[in-house]
Amino acid sequence: MSAVQSHWRQVSEQTVAATITSNGYFSAAAQSSSHVVIIVERKEDWASYFPCEHIVTAQEYLEHTRDSDTGKRVQVINLCRSYKYLGHGYYCSLLAEARGHKVIPSVRTISELTKKALYGLALDDLDKTLEKALNHQLYRSTEGFTLTLYFGRTDIELLQELARQLFETFPSPILLVEFRHHNGWHIGGVKCGVLHKLRDDQEDQFAHALDNFSRKIWRQPRLRRLARYDLAILHDPHEQLPPSNPRALENFVRVGKGLGIDVDLIERKDYDRLAEYDALLIRETTSLDNHTYRFAKKAESEGLVVMDDPASILRCTNKVYLTDLLNSRQLGMPATEILYKERPQDFERIGERLGFPLVLKIPDGCFSRGVIKVESQAALLKATAELFEHSVLLLAQEFLYTDYDWRIGVLNRKPIFACQYFMSKGHWQIYNHKAIGQAINGECRTLAVHEAPKAVVELAVKTANLIGDGLYGVDLKQSGDRVVVIEVNDNPNLDAGIEDAYLQDDLYGLVLEEFVRRLELKRRGQVW
Repeated sequence: MSAVQSHWRQVSEQTVAATITSNGYFSAAAQSSSHVVIIVERKEDWASYFPCEHIVTAQEYLEHTRDSDTGKRVQVINLCRSYKYLGHGYYCSLLAEARGHKVIPSVRTISELTKKALYGLALDDLDKTLEKALNHQLYRSTEGFTLTLYFGRTDIELLQELARQLFETFPSPILLVEFRHHNGWHIGGVKCGVLHKLRDDQEDQFAHALDNFSRKIWRQPRLRRLARYDLAILHDPHEQLPPSNPRALENFVRVGKGLGIDVDLIERKDYDRLAEYDALLIRETTSLDNHTYRFAKKAESEGLVVMDDPASILRCTNKVYLTDLLNSRQLGMPATEILYKERPQDFERIGERLGFPLVLKIPDGCFSRGVIKVESQAALLKATAELFEHSVLLLAQEFLYTDYDWRIGVLNRKPIFACQYFMSKGHWQIYNHKAIGQAINGECRTLAVHEAPKAVVELAVKTANLIGDGLYGVDLKQSGDRVVVIEVNDNPNLDAGIEDAYLQDDLYGLVLEEFVRRLELKRRGQVW
């Protein structure tokens, strides 16, 4: 008996399993459970595997009446023989999405893989991983080969990380990836593979991969159907400066339970579990070049309510965008100029225009990283040489010292908390990454929003509203009557004992209730 035969015999005996009748209708016995539907174009395509009531043909699925599974969560694995436009496979994925089912591959994936012009840009991000994986003596003597992936898995250990990233980019049960060597390794093409053309040895690999994938689908938390919604919180338990400390994450879980929300803490490795949830809250430092942005994009494409949404991450993680945005709206900010690596002649007069000391920043720095204060022209040239190793342009900004920065939390265009972040002891920034044997960040003081200066709160809300309607932390400085924006954070700190010091559990409740509000509007087909 193959692995997949054994697995599906076991699954068919579980009480959580959904039963599908011969005409494709879901039985009443499984009405309270989440379940999986596997679509094949012909029954004989599943002949190598153990017969199972979870299997339906494409025609049965297309003819299945929608109202019989209303309100239930369904994961569809589409194994049709072809996904060509307007064919059976295409229509199965299209109708799955229309019915609110989570389907793999999605119509978006099917469409992207039809032309390299559509998916080529996504492959550029894999170049570094590709070179590292194939820079091995096993591949130096070949000009190319084709790799078959099953749910993002391969038996070739050297290529597993690359396989995972390809699956994250193009979620599909079977992927055929063509590798070519010409002045380095490149991906020549990617397309969906089909079940009925697998060889015996490939069927075993597919069986193991399906077993691994489906076990995640059937994991125990799916039994908890009393909650109104399921929310995933992405976090990294090993991050040095996370946007929420462990106690805050525990508070999200506890407060969520009281609101009828099941809150699960997930990590980077849980990417393929996103379809299980209704919403995603990112509590990990975001960046365009790491998995947090991929999570946000994936969640958005799956129809989840997500904070931080991809657009907010894109806008907030680059200070050049914010500079242009504030300048165009004539909102308060420190005097700022852009320095280009190719124009070193501009460095000579920047000190005269902004004055010394001034601050140099790389556009996508966070937590005070990539920020240097320079006191002289010589220090400026040294610092630019260092920072231009990471970015082709820099921001030069007037230096404004204050004892503390304001942080105003804004959610759905309304202020929800106000904090004073004091400078790290003996340092000019809130975070001192070179601190040895002492606290890396300064003290914090949290106030009610109405206790913060009105001008600070109003400027923070105006600025955040230019970014979107998500959750933001706007950093500002106030010197006399002058108030300026320093930056906008798309995933502001929500730490137990700091940002929640005034509102306590109500802070977590505000965030979670906003998710519920959006999910309720989504359920009614409205836009928040």
